[in-house]
Amino acid sequence: MTWDAIGKDVDDPMHPGTPLPLAQILLVEDDPGDVAYTLDEFREHRLRNQVMVIGDGRQALDYLARRGAYHDAPTPDVLLLDLNLPGIDGRVVLDWVVNDPRLAHLHVVVLTASAVEEQMLRDFGLPAEQFFRKPVDFAQLIWMIRGVPRLSIVVDRDDPPLRP
Repeated sequence: MTWDAIGKDVDDPMHPGTPLPLAQILLVEDDPGDVAYTLDEFREHRLRNQVMVIGDGRQALDYLARRGAYHDAPTPDVLLLDLNLPGIDGRVVLDWVVNDPRLAHLHVVVLTASAVEEQMLRDFGLPAEQFFRKPVDFAQLIWMIRGVPRLSIVVDRDDPPLRP
């Protein structure tokens, strides 16, 4: 049985009986430990949404622009973006996303290392919908995606979450 994050079937309110599409998640993070933790959280909670992981800013831009190896990549609905990336910085990626009308639908979540960094970024007017402190908290992610009317985050709940 498939349930959404709060334990009920997910239907498109405009088309009853038709499930909402699962949100496509793009995680742009260069720290292998943070990637592993985030993916472990998703696995533990049996997240069914597709998650693509990119490790640097150049690849993130290629993915979002559907260039090169990513020419047929699905367009993400949610971007989990670390700002401190090798090569092209996450701030450059964010600026590019904000200024590309093809990505106007993209919900950006900036990953920060601390409350101080988050406040500094907010003070500078960084254009992001949400700031999450690393490591990514599964409950926060569910809350954010459930706030997007056309997206769904789905977990399988036949069994309780996996525990190591």
